[in-house]
Amino acid sequence: MALRALIFDIDGTLAHTERDGHRPAFNAAFAELGLSWHWDEAFYGTLLVQGSGRERLQFYAEYFDPATRARPDFDELMQRAHEIKTRNYQRLLAAGAIPLRADVGHLICDARTEGVRLGIASSSRQENVASLLRANLGPNADAWFDAIVTGESVQARKPSPDIYRKVLERLDLPPRDCLAVEDSAYGLAASLAAGIPTVITLSDYTREEDFEGARMVLHETEPLRLETLRLWHATASTS
Repeated sequence: MALRALIFDIDGTLAHTERDGHRPAFNAAFAELGLSWHWDEAFYGTLLVQGSGRERLQFYAEYFDPATRARPDFDELMQRAHEIKTRNYQRLLAAGAIPLRADVGHLICDARTEGVRLGIASSSRQENVASLLRANLGPNADAWFDAIVTGESVQARKPSPDIYRKVLERLDLPPRDCLAVEDSAYGLAASLAAGIPTVITLSDYTREEDFEGARMVLHETEPLRLETLRLWHATASTS
């Protein structure tokens, strides 16, 4: 069965957005609001089990700063923190501070040239996905993707397969014709539950996770190339 579409996760897969973008954007927001919070790289990795930025804020306050959690204006404060963080993240993107991972840009361009369709399945916000693609690939790069589905479009985030199922629906392709590229065990569980063969490319925060069921697990220094992805997809279709 020929490979007809590649479906990418964003955070940790296309770019180190958590390390280079979201974490420093959160810390800058905390400083602006006068909060004593600071999330270093190791600790931030433990927060990623919380599926969204708002959930991380709620979780941290509840377990590490109950005094702030008890403030009468807590909900408004967290809303403001997330708004400032989003603004900071967009500034980092505009400054070119969040590059794509090595070879990803070439892979995307090769896929377009050779007629392999492109999709995104990400728990990130639509605005952040579009900005990352435009900042690194060009002002109309988000239009290169036939299906972009984000956490705002589904009820359940990964490891639920909802995001991937919606991508398949928009691509109008069966799962066996696609290959997902993920970096986390949650993402792998989601793509496999949707029936999509999946390749893992390890990121800073996921290298110790269990990736049983992946077609291949690549270290960060190992390139993603279209010809090898086609080979792994072919082996999946004959397994």
